[in-house]
Amino acid sequence: MTGFRLSAIPFWLALAAALAWESSCGARGESSGTLRGRLQETPFKIAYECYVGTNWEIYVMNADGTGVTNLTRTPGEHEHYPQVSMDGTRLAFLVDRGEERDAVRSLYVMDIDGQHRQKIADQAREPFWCPDNRTLGYLHQEYSRFNVMDYFTRGLSYHDVLTRSSRPHPNSTNLHHLYNPSCSPDGRWIVATAHAGMGVSHGILALEVDGPRVVDLRIPGCRPCWSPSGREIAWSSSDHDLSIAPIDLRTGVPVMGPTRLRIHDEQLKVIHVDWSPDGRFLCFSRGPNGRGDLAKPGTFAGPDGLVGVYAAGWNLCVVAADRAGVLDLSQASDTDAVMVTTNGLSNKEPAWFKPAARIR
Repeated sequence: MTGFRLSAIPFWLALAAALAWESSCGARGESSGTLRGRLQETPFKIAYECYVGTNWEIYVMNADGTGVTNLTRTPGEHEHYPQVSMDGTRLAFLVDRGEERDAVRSLYVMDIDGQHRQKIADQAREPFWCPDNRTLGYLHQEYSRFNVMDYFTRGLSYHDVLTRSSRPHPNSTNLHHLYNPSCSPDGRWIVATAHAGMGVSHGILALEVDGPRVVDLRIPGCRPCWSPSGREIAWSSSDHDLSIAPIDLRTGVPVMGPTRLRIHDEQLKVIHVDWSPDGRFLCFSRGPNGRGDLAKPGTFAGPDGLVGVYAAGWNLCVVAADRAGVLDLSQASDTDAVMVTTNGLSNKEPAWFKPAARIR
């Protein structure tokens, strides 16, 4: 068989060929099984936040929705936004204490089995892991008094969980109104949403991990997430759409390619997308539009996708990532999409991982 060199063909064509090959290989091995059956065979778990009783907690479940475990078990505190290190050893998360404008949101980290819990910083927002599995990036709250809006941030810092030392991003003073950062697997770039800051009204930017460069990716929407290969990004392109497109880093400046897959839901919102560690599946939050429920302690009023806002009827859905075109969830079968939670208790912010320790 005559081979071909990637450098001899366009990047987007090479990526499409690779994805098609991976998809065909998977189809040959799993054509007789449902998507849930495929999920049952994976070694991965999903961490997520859920509001049970009068409290936000972080739960962990198997990829197919079985084996649900409360990982935090803290009735006096409200945990959100789980982020698992790439080696599956540690969990970073946010903790809220207090109500309304007097609330304090803090960044914590602990082992994936729930042990060795420690606070990193107060007035912190939306952490993310770097690929060395010890560096934790996080945003700073813009004002001293709390505001639930996710883009009220200014500055970015890194924390080394081994030495317990922190340092600012070299361009921290110029980073403004960012949210939902995600680090590339090669550790060179961060993608994040900017809202009314950084020279854009609303858009997705790429930031150098340890440098001053800022690149407008010129794609609509928010909450981007790198694929495990670093060759694609998934994001919310609208309240009712998730998109996947290739990103080329070979020239030194990130460049987006055409959309490969769009997941659409005409009736329900879809948001908070995350990739499985092998890049074969996507999990995301899905539910009706709402503005929260202030009758529930530890919650806030605002758009239901925000951290700390109760989203009634929201559950987690999984689809296969190795497909192309448009997936309309209103017409999806059990081979296309699986609801891995069904209780509707504001299940949000899924984070895939392969556990490095037993979770009790």
